[in-house]
Amino acid sequence: MITSREDIRNVAIIAHVDHGKTTLVDALLRQSGVFRQNQEVQERVMDSNDIERERGITILSKNTAVKYGDTRINIIDTPGHADFGGEVERILKMVNGVVLLVDAFEGVMPQTKFVLMKALGLKLPVVVCINKIDRPGARPKEVVDEVLELFLDLGASDEQLDCPFVFASAKNGIASMDPDQPGTDMKPLFNTIVDYIPAPQGDPDANLQVLISTIDYNEYVGRIGVGKVDNGVIKVNQDAIIVNHHDPSRHEKVKISKLYEFEGLNKVDVDEAGIGQIVAVSGIADLKIGDTVCGVEAPEAIVFQKIEEPTLSMNFIVNDSPLAGQEGKFVTSRHLKDRLFRELNTDVSLRVEETDSTDTFKVSGRGELHLSVLIENMRREGYEFAVSKAEVIYHEDENGKLLEPMETAYVDVPDEFSGTVIQDLSARKGELLNMGSIAGGYTRLEFNIPSRGLIGFRGPFMTATKGNGIINTTFTGYGPYKGDISYRKTGSLIAFEAGEAVTYGLFNAQERGSLFIGAGTKVYSGMVIGSNPRSEDIEVNVCKTKHLSNTRTSSSDEALRLVPPINLSLEQALDFIDADELLEVTPVSLRIRKRILDPVLRKRAGISAKAKAKK
Repeated sequence: MITSREDIRNVAIIAHVDHGKTTLVDALLRQSGVFRQNQEVQERVMDSNDIERERGITILSKNTAVKYGDTRINIIDTPGHADFGGEVERILKMVNGVVLLVDAFEGVMPQTKFVLMKALGLKLPVVVCINKIDRPGARPKEVVDEVLELFLDLGASDEQLDCPFVFASAKNGIASMDPDQPGTDMKPLFNTIVDYIPAPQGDPDANLQVLISTIDYNEYVGRIGVGKVDNGVIKVNQDAIIVNHHDPSRHEKVKISKLYEFEGLNKVDVDEAGIGQIVAVSGIADLKIGDTVCGVEAPEAIVFQKIEEPTLSMNFIVNDSPLAGQEGKFVTSRHLKDRLFRELNTDVSLRVEETDSTDTFKVSGRGELHLSVLIENMRREGYEFAVSKAEVIYHEDENGKLLEPMETAYVDVPDEFSGTVIQDLSARKGELLNMGSIAGGYTRLEFNIPSRGLIGFRGPFMTATKGNGIINTTFTGYGPYKGDISYRKTGSLIAFEAGEAVTYGLFNAQERGSLFIGAGTKVYSGMVIGSNPRSEDIEVNVCKTKHLSNTRTSSSDEALRLVPPINLSLEQALDFIDADELLEVTPVSLRIRKRILDPVLRKRAGISAKAKAKK
């Protein structure tokens, strides 16, 4: 018999990137008594990953649980960036409602639309929380209208439209039902969640069903599957069957060896859990996202939506440069293969394919950030490898016409830079859809643009807007191929010989362009050491020393003034590399190089490529 667990609420916090999801969870944790009064707690405590803390973004969804009165509220903090949309999609299968967070100044943004569309599609009730009401320029009442318009645009039902609005400042730990009354604590939000989000339902006497929506990994216990108990009761030492909606052949008998529930920031051991509870299960070696853990009698898989396909790919290649193996701990093809396929355990949006070469693996993801986070994680773990320029994944329609991924780009720029940005995006095959003024002397531009037109755009965009521009994108589907795009107007400065860069050689080279290296850097023939304003590549000898004589000595090098080199970040280096270049990634260094290091062979390949292009 179907019953409700009135003592439980399962809710996900969803929003556009940087609208305050993790800060809101911090406030709910603090005011629910999870931390001692004198306990020091860092900000954004749910962002436990180093990269998350450094970049101020959430990459992986996180589970926590708080007690409010007699009700246990299981909260899931989700990513806001489009590249991690796969996380959001599957998390929503675990909850009975969502809190949609919207910035009181920025209002509705691209990812607000994406995450709300997913929630409404699953018919989940929505509590709207207008956050940052204390922010200068906040306009909560206008943002309420924007949110309601978005509900209508997405075809929300009358019931979904009749949702409660809460006004909060997560940073200050306050919420209110009235935008003109700031409130004193988070109780209004707690009460709204308990009153409006329905209790989970299920049949406690039915056969066990737990849909695994997230996979965690722990080196001591291995894979940990997280999911909600839809029916039945799950117990430690219970026999179970693993089945999968998308894989009818999956039918594996297992034993539940460890069972956990979430409490604050911790997992606590439990002996059993009933309907509606979010649990973590360990001890099942090959548990996958989308698997259903069932009782042994009449196992039945729960329907799990297919995750949207990747749109971007790049090759991960064993490093074969002259400096290979000097800085990394894991450098072989086997190391690279094992690590990439291990990533598939936890990242449902990623694809890894072997290629004709045993040293090259094609890795596909949802965007540049998605792939750059994987690269950064791997280099921090001691891996050394090379990656190619990101390329979009093309499809063909039924008539054999080429289709490419398209995105809507929302660009907020100071008014004086709008003309430059329109020109730059138009050159990248962008089509201006809308243009309007927003608060603070900014213009909002809306473009329809091929995904490949945005590859390598963020760096020049930030330069063109003097760091004041904001760009957000959302994938809109596949459209007809828009024609060739020129990615880079600058050429590379290429080292002519192997050795160590010296001041005299760099001084002569800097007259040809901007340098990426300083004196004392090891270089090799074919390594890119800077960029030049011309479209062709230029070879320079940065190891060249001054000819010594009685009157000219090396000490006079001190008089040579070098311009400080440009230290490219990982994202900037990925943006900069061209189709005939690779980025060499080690735990210590990022080096750009030509695919073909030998200058003669490189020239031949260039002539051959031009001849093919003419045909």
